[in-house]
Amino acid sequence: MSERDSDIEFDFFDEGETREATEAERPRRRGRRPPVRPPTGLTPLLRLIGLISFAILVVVLLVFWVNSCREDRRKDAYRDYVEKTTTLANDSQALGRNLNGVLTSRGQRPAQIEQRLEGLAQQQEQQADQLRALDPPGPLRAQHRHAIEAFDFRLNGLRGMAQAFRQTASSANANTAGALLAVQAQRFIASDVVWDDLFKDPAADELERQDVTGVEVPDSNFLPNADIATRSSMTGIWQRIRGAATGGGTGCSPRGTGIVSVTALPARQQLSPSETNTVESTKDLAFSVEIENSGCAQESSIPVRLTIQKSPTPIQKRQVLDLINPGETKTVVFSNIGTVPFAERTSVTVEVEPVPSESTTKNNTAEYPVIFSLG
Repeated sequence: MSERDSDIEFDFFDEGETREATEAERPRRRGRRPPVRPPTGLTPLLRLIGLISFAILVVVLLVFWVNSCREDRRKDAYRDYVEKTTTLANDSQALGRNLNGVLTSRGQRPAQIEQRLEGLAQQQEQQADQLRALDPPGPLRAQHRHAIEAFDFRLNGLRGMAQAFRQTASSANANTAGALLAVQAQRFIASDVVWDDLFKDPAADELERQDVTGVEVPDSNFLPNADIATRSSMTGIWQRIRGAATGGGTGCSPRGTGIVSVTALPARQQLSPSETNTVESTKDLAFSVEIENSGCAQESSIPVRLTIQKSPTPIQKRQVLDLINPGETKTVVFSNIGTVPFAERTSVTVEVEPVPSESTTKNNTAEYPVIFSLG
């Protein structure tokens, strides 16, 4: 074999090794990855159930929160309405006290009375308009209409009374004038009945049904003393005011009031002015004073005072008897007495201030010896 042959044969084997090496160095083709399958077993299922439960809990809490907010707004609407109504009810009740003062005060002429009544009517009209402007919750709308009705009764009564004084300014018939005034005064009584029976009590029942707490349906009594609305009282009022206008007073004699009796409450123990009275002192201790109009004319705005001697400062109380007709007996009660002196002799004194032109005043003062004991 020649050298050439040897070279060829060598090259042949070298090429084979090179090809094999090259093929070995080439990267092998990777096959396609199989699709990823969802995990199987109990754990993934529990996770899914947990997520669903959490979502349901979130929805339930959200619904509960929304309902709670809605419920709070609903109850707040009731409270807001009652609070606004309370303000108007108190204002109207204050007008009634002013009316009582107008009719029972001394020395006023018919023109002055008429002017003051017109002023009260204007204020009551404003309050009625404010009440109409309120927007009550649905279940209280019927009661709200009755509250407006009560305010309208008061407004009409004030206007009618002012007109009655105007119509009878030159009249000489006291009974006719008193009857006209009493008709108007009865509207005030009606307003109080409507307020209590058709507004206050039904509204309170509705608040209880709606589970609304924290507010109380207001009371509103226009006439602090219903006795003033009677025909006899109004006749006496007209005569007294007419007497002030003519300068002739009531035109009758005698005039005066007197103390009939004094009673310790709550035991209802009538005190004796000539013997020592042992009175049990309790937290509800009070004294009831009966006063009689022994004269011929209606009397008004009579101060009544009660004094219990005590060192170093006496206990003193004062009340005003608004109105009392001839031959009538009325009661004035003194309460919230305070701490009285115990186990020592003291006195309870009652004084009724004399009325104009009163000639006999010996029965206007009474003194009772008393020893207070612990209850």
